[in-house]
Amino acid sequence: MSLFELFLIALGLSMDAFAVSVCKGLSMPCMRWKHAGIIGLWFGSFQALMPAIGYFLGYQFRTVITQFDHWIAFILLGIIGFNMAKEAFRKEDTETLDCSVSPGNMALLAIATSIDALAVGVTFAFLNVQIIPAVSFIGIVTFVLSFAGVRIGNVFGIRYKSRAELAGGIILMTMGLKILIEHLFF
Repeated sequence: MSLFELFLIALGLSMDAFAVSVCKGLSMPCMRWKHAGIIGLWFGSFQALMPAIGYFLGYQFRTVITQFDHWIAFILLGIIGFNMAKEAFRKEDTETLDCSVSPGNMALLAIATSIDALAVGVTFAFLNVQIIPAVSFIGIVTFVLSFAGVRIGNVFGIRYKSRAELAGGIILMTMGLKILIEHLFF
């Protein structure tokens, strides 16, 4: 997997965290850089941890299902991407936004936004991705986008949240299709 492909996957995975960060920034009457850093650390850490867990789970079963690995990657990335794109069109009540960065609140949000990264980690096991650099890169990209998302949300509001989710979904579906095409035709 090339660095560019890994960047696209990291970008796609981080869009949920970015969208939630935008909402966090929107809910903050006065943005604090410390809070943006806390949010970035939570999301970046979980986006790095979950694919690592998925990788080690997938690695255990890799030898059993290597003949179907491209289909698994295609289906998982397709489902994740489709769900992200679908979320982009869901209407949300902005009245219920919560600006809390408490550990309990952030842990729940970090888990919720990184479940898809667990499935991507499983596909990494089938693709023989070097997991330490990959998850580090994903974590850093997510940290940067989440940190920036808090500021963007505080300045511009929620108007870009759905576009970020749609873009992330399209990127993940495209990567899944690319993996399938490469394994079937090349």
